[in-house]
Amino acid sequence: MELLTNLGLGFSTALTFQNLAYAFAGCILGTLIGVLPGLGPLATIAMLLPVTYTLPPVAALIMLAGIYYGAQYGGSTTAILVNLPGESSSVVTTIDGYQMARRGRAGVALATAGIGSFFAGCVATLILAAFAAPLSELAFKFGPAEYFSLMVLGLIGAVVLASGSLVKAISMIVLGLLLGLVGTDVNSGAARFSFDVPELTDGLNFVSVAMGVFGFAEIIANLEQKEHRETFTDHVTNLFPTKEDFKRMIPAILRGTALGSALGILPGGGAALASFAAYSLEKKTSKYAHEFGKGAIEGVAGPESANNAAAQTSFIPLLTLGIPPNAVMALMVGAMTIHNIQPGPQVMTSNPALFWGLIASMWIGNFILIILNLPMIGIWVKLLKVPYRFLYPAILTFCCIGVYSVQNTTFDVFQTAAFGVIGYLFIKLKCEPAPLLLGFVLGPMMEENFRRSLLLSRGDFTVFVTRPLSMGLLIAAAILVAIVAMPSIKSKREEAFQEE
Repeated sequence: MELLTNLGLGFSTALTFQNLAYAFAGCILGTLIGVLPGLGPLATIAMLLPVTYTLPPVAALIMLAGIYYGAQYGGSTTAILVNLPGESSSVVTTIDGYQMARRGRAGVALATAGIGSFFAGCVATLILAAFAAPLSELAFKFGPAEYFSLMVLGLIGAVVLASGSLVKAISMIVLGLLLGLVGTDVNSGAARFSFDVPELTDGLNFVSVAMGVFGFAEIIANLEQKEHRETFTDHVTNLFPTKEDFKRMIPAILRGTALGSALGILPGGGAALASFAAYSLEKKTSKYAHEFGKGAIEGVAGPESANNAAAQTSFIPLLTLGIPPNAVMALMVGAMTIHNIQPGPQVMTSNPALFWGLIASMWIGNFILIILNLPMIGIWVKLLKVPYRFLYPAILTFCCIGVYSVQNTTFDVFQTAAFGVIGYLFIKLKCEPAPLLLGFVLGPMMEENFRRSLLLSRGDFTVFVTRPLSMGLLIAAAILVAIVAMPSIKSKREEAFQEE
């Protein structure tokens, strides 16, 4: 009964004209960004963070959330029609989705992606609503030691679930933690690593770091891509799947939804991991395994359901524990911080309209997306015919205006440009920047809880292993490190990175 009351509050908040307008804008922007190759939700949310500075907190978070799960919808469009993933979680969809388009079944493939995405998004949002209150109550039992250990587990999870070199992933985490230390020490008031630069005494600008490493770097890297694209817009007919298609897709959608919902909650998880895992699961369990890679409908239904489910459930640790499980949620932490909202269990009690309004807006956003996605396919794909060299100057200009508008200082623009160059170097060196952003966000929070734990224990470092919950979290982190260090797992990480 309490859940229904809370959802009633959420829908009354989300269904106001202003919040509906921003949910619609977020869904449209998310789909657009999902369609454009290379510019995923991470880069887009980083670019649009300055815009949300002037918005009410509820409207800002609703719009950013709409961009996130809207990109999961839009990414499937180009994956199927152009064989170019709009963003990372749509990489797997290109394998069978594009082959279906080549066989004249582009409409069925797009409808399958839309149906799977809608169902998974709605179920995952229901899971979020059901588990939010119990997990928030559990979070109130966490002390500084437990929070520190939980953040350690989160960072280890980001390392474990990242693809490529383990050493590079750990290095990015450490670099992010070091960048988070720049600024004024909270306890002593002394400036740290500011090199006598006054602008750095408040620390590095989160918007500048995120926009530079993800937005600017992605734009520069995309300029190296070839412009030629083969599209199948003329073959988008017969959108409604057949009875046999439904018979094959429904089990894949159910499995993808369950798997994605679970993986979205894990530290370091997210939509990309869920889609890859769902494809592997379908390939092993399907009776039509021989069709995979040649246009199997399960190869579209499973991954598309999984990435949308993961996109929704990744809000659970953010809203209940205040811990971002992936880089996109780290950006959401940044957005909440901009609006003086401390993410964590207290959000539900101190600002219930925001908490439940955001959850209710996810159902509304999924409904908006399923209505808009298929009718607007022609418009989205026409955008792909615009040469990227004409798009990027306008994108960069608006980004610079956005960064400048946050604090009205050119230093932030130069800072963003510097991190853009650094981000491009990361791409060239095949270092994933997502762990860096997680380290940058969690670093100050880890330091604060670490110091608080030692103050309360009067300098006794054993406080982290004598408290049962804290010790359990640290043991889980150690087990993850041991697993990922195994030779067989290490080789699979390298193979997955090469495939991407």
